[in-house]
Amino acid sequence: MKILVLGAGGVGGYFGAKLMRAGADVTFVLRDRRRQQVREQGLRIESPQESFTVFPPCLGSAELAPDYDLIMLAPKAYDLDDALASIAGASARGALLPLLNGLSHIALLDQRFGRQRVMGGVAHIAAMLTETGAVRRLSDLHSLTVWPRHPDHEALAREFIALCAGADFDSRYADNIEQVLWDKWAFLATLAGMTTLCQGTVGQIVATPHGADLVRQLYAECCAIAARCDFAVDEASRGKALAMLPQPGSALTASMLRDLKAGQRTEHEHILGEMVRRGIAQGVACDLLAMAYTSMAVRSPDPR
Repeated sequence: MKILVLGAGGVGGYFGAKLMRAGADVTFVLRDRRRQQVREQGLRIESPQESFTVFPPCLGSAELAPDYDLIMLAPKAYDLDDALASIAGASARGALLPLLNGLSHIALLDQRFGRQRVMGGVAHIAAMLTETGAVRRLSDLHSLTVWPRHPDHEALAREFIALCAGADFDSRYADNIEQVLWDKWAFLATLAGMTTLCQGTVGQIVATPHGADLVRQLYAECCAIAARCDFAVDEASRGKALAMLPQPGSALTASMLRDLKAGQRTEHEHILGEMVRRGIAQGVACDLLAMAYTSMAVRSPDPR
């Protein structure tokens, strides 16, 4: 299987490097500055357990050809249109595996490529790029979930999961990727909403008199929206989320807060805004979620 990975950030860089180290045929398509950096210094992965560097093949957009069986898409949600333009030379064949936050990207990709070309994927990882260009994993969580969505790429999905099994991260083949996406979205909207609204870590928030209750309230709003949209978050997923979201002493924050503090564009429209819009459309009261979104809409440097 020939794999093309778009981007070498916290998601694409991490999982692409892990797959490459496990023996997979992985090529990255990168923008000029990042491509030069990776070619010269390698792609370095740092984690609580280990650090390593790989030197993957890196191409620019103009060098691409339709030679890949699987194209992993891991841009920020607001960069999806530019990302698709950058892989135009490769996207005439092969399945696309999007690993974006939120849910709206699925409909866009189905419309452009057809459902039979678009697999379902969810990445669970907290990672960031350091000042030196290394990908640093911030917690023990690092997993990929994949589902074919169409019979045409069921065999490819299973082959990919077999490759993942040989790499040093968690992976699973799911039978309902939309539910997995909703489960993650409800968690992420809560984490992003609370940490950006309060400008602090989970531990700092829950150390205040009302913090833990507000975290649970925001998560309940997101779960109510998911349920009204026919993707109710089950008790097991809620239990895992509520073990992390109000955890005392936790240093966890959302990448949205890190991006905001760095003066970079954020995914607030795709994670918070879209959740609010779906909630309002379904008649779900989501005042705290709307407050978090409004705060980001005011402070974020990128226009809607």
